[in-house]
Amino acid sequence: MVIPLCLLGAISLASAQTAPANPPATVGKPSPAAVDPARVASLLETGRCPEALPQIRKAYAHAVDKDLKRRLGAGGVRCAMSLDQTSAAVDFIQMLNRDFPKDPEVLYLTVHTYSDLSLRASQALLFTHPGAYQVHELNAESLEAQEKWDQAAEEYRVVLEQNPALPGIHYRLGRAILSKPETAATRAEAKKEFEEELRNNPSNAGAEFVLAELARQAENYPEAIERFTRATKFDVRFADAFIGLGRSLLAAERASEAVSALEEATRLQPDNPTAHFLLANAYRRAGRQADADREAEAHRAASEKARQTTDDLKKAVTGTAGKAQ
Repeated sequence: MVIPLCLLGAISLASAQTAPANPPATVGKPSPAAVDPARVASLLETGRCPEALPQIRKAYAHAVDKDLKRRLGAGGVRCAMSLDQTSAAVDFIQMLNRDFPKDPEVLYLTVHTYSDLSLRASQALLFTHPGAYQVHELNAESLEAQEKWDQAAEEYRVVLEQNPALPGIHYRLGRAILSKPETAATRAEAKKEFEEELRNNPSNAGAEFVLAELARQAENYPEAIERFTRATKFDVRFADAFIGLGRSLLAAERASEAVSALEEATRLQPDNPTAHFLLANAYRRAGRQADADREAEAHRAASEKARQTTDDLKKAVTGTAGKAQ
């Protein structure tokens, strides 16, 4: 039977007039708007992760008490990791670091979460692709962290056997060689690797920087200046390259040119005492005494700040303040 449109409208109006003002809640899962942050925190802390996890974001957003908010976020991280929902764990870590950027508990949790994620990813790589060059690369990085330079170098050479032109590997191999006790042979061997890196990857600022520094140490200032300049063009935020360029220009008696490089270095690293010291020297040699005096004061302030930071760290770790210098 077809119901006329006018009758349908009447039925709808009647239904609206007779419907209860507060209809009963749907039986089953609670409405998202009714999420109780304290209840969700309790679920997390009693290990009921599958039930709690879908409600965490809403509970976190509704939580007013900071401690409860932190408990929800931290519990969410732990539950997500236990359920191998790594993307959710990263989301919760980001939420916590946004809202509690300097909280020691949050920072501690962040360290361990990313460490765990790194371990899981490395295990997955090893078990799913045991023959991949990335396995050797990862092993080389681990050996470098242990200062096992020869073994790390051998792992990088294995990578290069499989991928001779892979960007970054000659640079890492050269770095491992330079980390060993220095001899004329190790310098020559490392230099060869950095040059090979630039043949594969001409815009590698790190390789240019190391070659520039080797040239500066050998007092080959024209080469050092050329290479440092290229490094600053490849990476405009490479403060150490600007410092190296300024230092080399000063050594080459080109103080006026050194000023601009060192000004950029102090802009990028305003708390770096070395940059301020060199800039003060450049100003003085360029005949800008007032600027030199200002930078000398900036150098003293930066040095004191660095000393105080070191002293505070020493005190925090050992419980005793370092001796005044």
